[in-house]
Amino acid sequence: MTVMLLVVGSVFTLLDPSQSTSRTQTEAADVLQRLRVSADMMERDLLMAGAGTYSGAIAGTLANFFPPVLPYRTGAIAQDPGLSYFDDRISIVYVPDTAAQTTIREAMPQPSSEIKVNAQPGCPTGDPLCGFEVGMRVVIFDDTGSWDIFTITAVQSSALHLQHRPPNPDFTKKYTPAENARIAMVENHVYWLNRATNQLFHYDGFQEDIPIVDNVAAMRIRYWGDPNPPLAPRPLPGQSNCIIDATGTPLLPTLPSNGSSLVELPASMLTDGPSCGTAPNNFDADVFRIRKVSVQLRVQASAAELRGANPPDQTLFLNPGTSNSAYRRVPDYVVEFDVTPRNMNLVR
Repeated sequence: MTVMLLVVGSVFTLLDPSQSTSRTQTEAADVLQRLRVSADMMERDLLMAGAGTYSGAIAGTLANFFPPVLPYRTGAIAQDPGLSYFDDRISIVYVPDTAAQTTIREAMPQPSSEIKVNAQPGCPTGDPLCGFEVGMRVVIFDDTGSWDIFTITAVQSSALHLQHRPPNPDFTKKYTPAENARIAMVENHVYWLNRATNQLFHYDGFQEDIPIVDNVAAMRIRYWGDPNPPLAPRPLPGQSNCIIDATGTPLLPTLPSNGSSLVELPASMLTDGPSCGTAPNNFDADVFRIRKVSVQLRVQASAAELRGANPPDQTLFLNPGTSNSAYRRVPDYVVEFDVTPRNMNLVR
């Protein structure tokens, strides 16, 4: 019996590392999959950031009118204050491939009124609004740098009216044809890290704010911009805005670059003003400089028993666990990628 116990004990001693390795490999594969999903979603939307209207006279990247990327959350229920900066939050806006693009026909009497729009050429027979429909997310913006995103609540095709009743908030201003106000279907994506739950959230800017990836231990976003002062959006002749004065002279300085085509834009530069836009959609003027976004994601094992104690520099585990075996440890995985949105570099 003693010999048998020794043999059986030896067998289980050999099997335990195999079982531990099997579990850690499965968890490591899951960590990599979560990292891949997070990176793929953010990269896809960042590549499209700034894509604008392409129909007739209203064609052009959104970067010519308002910033398609902001370092904080925008939206109806999760709006961060204007001129904010968070290195783990980002808002992205772009116009998808759609025929739902038009200009407004008459000045709005008040910010909460319905919008009278123009018929666009080339629309299908019986659909003068080219596909605008109830429930569609759209953006309205003009040459002043103001913009609002809302959900269409009613459509009157015969009268070419769009309505935006609650739960949409009121617009930040009364839009007019004189300022070339236009409307288009929009994609609005907000990614932010809930540090309390270690979850990466996706917010649609309206009413749906949901976690999409668990056990994201950290996210850090950095911004790189053009050292030359931005030249768009340009104000109406004889007028000024937050980046260009009434004579057409840029108000922002040229940044020291040491010959580099892009320079890093720290939080201090993106929060110190001057302020552009209309509250709550106001932002720092230097946001117009953004040309590249760097994202770093760190994903951890879901079970604390698969995370061990940390070395002093926290290189293996941002959130230490309880594992004391080398066979039962899955270190944090980190990925960093840069995205240079093509639509935001058309203005260079």
